[in-house]
Amino acid sequence: MTKAYRPMLTALGLTYPQYLVMLVLWEADDLTVGALGEKLYLDSGTLTPLLKRLEAQGMVERRRDPADERQVRILLTEAGRTLQAEARKHYEALVCSLGAPGPEVMALRAAVAAFRERLAAGA
Repeated sequence: MTKAYRPMLTALGLTYPQYLVMLVLWEADDLTVGALGEKLYLDSGTLTPLLKRLEAQGMVERRRDPADERQVRILLTEAGRTLQAEARKHYEALVCSLGAPGPEVMALRAAVAAFRERLAAGA
């Protein structure tokens, strides 16, 4: 997958893990690091360096939660929101280049998600 995504990610200036973080934030902005980690199945030790690099690129902002200073919230910047439209165009081109119709890709994604859930339930 990383190889297939490489041209798109290069154009966006993101690594694959950074792209995954952005996908989650495009769905639900203003998440805690913990909530983001739950959605991506990553711990904060893995996420923090990723988020710092995204912040240095101007894609996200990290802020302490005023209600609980122990929590760090991740918010998209305007540049991060703008990148979504460009990412969507690149993704659609990628799907077309792979010759996989939309429903087939969605079915594969659902199967992988179901498999991941079974693995998590067994752990």
